[in-house]
Amino acid sequence: MDYAINLPEVLAEVKAVFDRYEDALVNNRVEVLDELFWNSPHTLRYGATENLYGFDAIQAFRAGRPAQGLQRQLLKTVITTYGQDFATANVEFQREGSSKTGRQSQTWLRTPEGWRVVAAHVSLL
Repeated sequence: MDYAINLPEVLAEVKAVFDRYEDALVNNRVEVLDELFWNSPHTLRYGATENLYGFDAIQAFRAGRPAQGLQRQLLKTVITTYGQDFATANVEFQREGSSKTGRQSQTWLRTPEGWRVVAAHVSLL
């Protein structure tokens, strides 16, 4: 099977939604973060200290998370699109005031509501 990798228009869409997500993350715009995760029991997020299954668990985590210490610098970002409706975004990052490198991966799916994260993972090296 042959996939169209990184079609320019699809890559631009995913880059824009990824940038919107990143801005919401570091500025604690919880309503935008909630919007950009697929509202489904199939959505999951593995964090540095938590495993969250389903949109409701992810939403509850975001609502209870402290708003401080969210600033970070992206060291490397790799976004790859596969066809028209599927993409991955992977970053290496460093939190302000920390020497540890973190990793974040997201799986994005085009839904009727727009691009949404269907699976995410965050960890530290």
